[in-house]
Amino acid sequence: MKHVLIPARLRRVVRNWFDSRYISRADHRRDIRDALWEVQTLGREVTALRAEADGLRREIGRLRARPAGTDIDAERAARWDDAHRLAQETAAALERVLQNEVLLWQAVDRVSEGRAAGEGSAPAGRTA
Repeated sequence: MKHVLIPARLRRVVRNWFDSRYISRADHRRDIRDALWEVQTLGREVTALRAEADGLRREIGRLRARPAGTDIDAERAARWDDAHRLAQETAAALERVLQNEVLLWQAVDRVSEGRAAGEGSAPAGRTA
């Protein structure tokens, strides 16, 4: 192997070209760390929503288990209506979160498959 003197200006141009074409390992690691943080945050949110939904289900079950024939005043009826509305809103929100989680994992799988197949060596927006 021979060593050749290369002008500093040419070396700088080549390094800038490489830097603009490829992403560094540190940037990859940061992107992976950020994606992992997002997944963990979504997991915590799903867990919290599931716990809230379980609490609402218990409340609804308790309200349904009341003996028949008891007097229902306006305040209790309003609470039941609120509980029912909140349960429906929570179920809809949880459904959206779970759908987004599935979409996220599908995207992660597509990226992993693309990299395993040799595609995606240069991330989007980093081409020359």
